[in-house]
Amino acid sequence: MCGNNMSVPLLAEAVTVSGTEKETAAVIFLHGLGDTGHGWSDAMTSIRLPYVKYICPHAPRIPVTLNMKMTMPSWFDLMGLSPESPEDEAGIKRAAENIKAIIDHETKNGIPANRVLLGGFSQGGALSLYTALTCQQQLAGVVALSCWLPLHKTFPQAASGSANKDIHILQCHGEMDPMIPVQFGAMTAEKLKTIVNPQKVSFRTYPGLMHSSCPQVSLLKSFLNPPIVLGVNLTPFNVYHSKNSS
Repeated sequence: MCGNNMSVPLLAEAVTVSGTEKETAAVIFLHGLGDTGHGWSDAMTSIRLPYVKYICPHAPRIPVTLNMKMTMPSWFDLMGLSPESPEDEAGIKRAAENIKAIIDHETKNGIPANRVLLGGFSQGGALSLYTALTCQQQLAGVVALSCWLPLHKTFPQAASGSANKDIHILQCHGEMDPMIPVQFGAMTAEKLKTIVNPQKVSFRTYPGLMHSSCPQVSLLKSFLNPPIVLGVNLTPFNVYHSKNSS
């Protein structure tokens, strides 16, 4: 494989689960606040497909306003978790550009952008949504778990240059989530339907599930598995991965 990971800061230390055959597709999965890519590499291994590369980067360590300015892994600063909370616009945009740099790297190394799936949990899911909706390359889809759309008031204008107006988006959210209430997830789903083809947006909720990744982590596999081939197959799976970071 050509290319230099050192030229893409997030790739230099990212946890990568390699395919067992020629890699023709990639999943970039972003962890939640305070976690690392290691926290998701096992989950990616459990759903691996032989031709897919799974990339789990680590967020930089920064002071987080929401957590009394403590320094921890965070994709951008968080001031609050409500729809009206102030947001770190510069940090969100910078983080999205860093994820786009990974996509560019994979494209240059032979995996087309339309075979790159973004996914994430909580803050990582939020960043995956923002990145896809502002990306000028057509992507395969987004799996967004227990999250929200950052800078939601800037859309749909912020997506004017995006190549992803017809992208598949799967949202999953626990109905008992105390950190990011399911109503916030539902509002996000309705907002997404004004930005992309509404028929491509699926929002699933899970009774009794709190701020943990939904059982449908395995649905990542369905986005990539033939004969769907980067379409979406919403068959439920009985897999549950508990992650408790935001």
